[in-house]
Amino acid sequence: MPPSLSTSYYRATATPYQPYAPLQGRTHARVVIIGGGYAGLNTALGLAERGVRDVVLLEREQIGFGASGRNGGFVFGGYSLGEQSLLTQLGDARARELFKLTTEAVQRIRQRIADYSIACDAVDQGVIWANWFRDPAVLRQRQQLLAEHYGVHWQWLPQDELRERVRSERYHDGLYERDALHLHPLNYAIGLAAAAAGQGVHIHEGSGVRGLAREGRQWRLRTAQGELLVDQVVLACGGYLAGLLRSIDRAILPIATYVMVTEPLRERMDECLHTRAAVYDSRFAFDYYRPLPDTRLLWGGRISIRNRSPQAVQRLLTKDLLRVFPQLQGVKVDYAWSGLMSYARHQMPQVGGNGNGLWWAQAFGGHGLAPTCAAGELLAAAIADGDDGWKQFADYGLSSTHRPLGYLGAQASYWWQQGRDWLKTRLEG
Repeated sequence: MPPSLSTSYYRATATPYQPYAPLQGRTHARVVIIGGGYAGLNTALGLAERGVRDVVLLEREQIGFGASGRNGGFVFGGYSLGEQSLLTQLGDARARELFKLTTEAVQRIRQRIADYSIACDAVDQGVIWANWFRDPAVLRQRQQLLAEHYGVHWQWLPQDELRERVRSERYHDGLYERDALHLHPLNYAIGLAAAAAGQGVHIHEGSGVRGLAREGRQWRLRTAQGELLVDQVVLACGGYLAGLLRSIDRAILPIATYVMVTEPLRERMDECLHTRAAVYDSRFAFDYYRPLPDTRLLWGGRISIRNRSPQAVQRLLTKDLLRVFPQLQGVKVDYAWSGLMSYARHQMPQVGGNGNGLWWAQAFGGHGLAPTCAAGELLAAAIADGDDGWKQFADYGLSSTHRPLGYLGAQASYWWQQGRDWLKTRLEG
């Protein structure tokens, strides 16, 4: 099929699979997971790997419909909340343990791709953090902080070496995180679903939950065509809210981000990138991009409180692209899309339970793949084995985002930070 701007590159190149049938009739289960994105899929697979067989996963649309099938595809350690803020809030030991969950998750993602033969175009060539500004202090400080407090070592890239890999005069020095990769996020989600289903998890697409109620010591769920009575419920809907429990939904802001994919660049790729690493820059409002196997360039950036049309996304991101790579003037964009991420006010994932058979995992915006994998493992261990590792996230609870006013605050904060980036760039000349 020819490219269509109205669909995503990921959806256009998704691994074909037999759709999972909607839930029908009345049944029982030990665990139901609501949401077929990374958090839900990792929880389901984690339970299956621990021998829990009576697990049902319900997805309102398709596997990977939300942010899990639309994101940039970066896999690296850390959280949306920066390392310094994490250290300040939790202290050295606790911050290190929380960060370690994500670096271990990076390795678990690698291992699952290998173990389950997930065809997701994984490129294990690291990630480059390129400095938009002339002042190298922010890079040196982060490099030192990661080494001293988190045991993570990023390689310094002097300007000449960085520009040999990323052929743009826009950047000045950089850091290279070798223990990182990038992949086709939708095909990774489809592969996780296949792995879980292969171990007995019952997956149902087109099965939005219309009602959730406590009934004795269990939970009753209703879909359009079915009903479930279960012991444990996991809510993992991200920015596409379930609409079942106000306390869960009000704790996040669904925030849009934008992505586009160019036509195949072929030999022109070498004009801008001489590396297979993924790249993002040091601004708050940063660009992120990576080369694709078919010589296209995937480019993402910006956040907003509203979705935009593919045409609007294309216009905005093409302007950003040409600021960095003016040599790509005239390049055609074949795909452009947006999607909703979930953010908490505290900029950390919300992973927890209420002690009454209800669990949640959400607010992964900004650093999704590794933290969602870590969260799935924590919840699977809690449900299967009674492990209390999930309590490491107790400081980052379900505080209200005060929608709709919260949207205005988030947008104002973004514009403020964007303005600071602009001013610093202008002052440096």
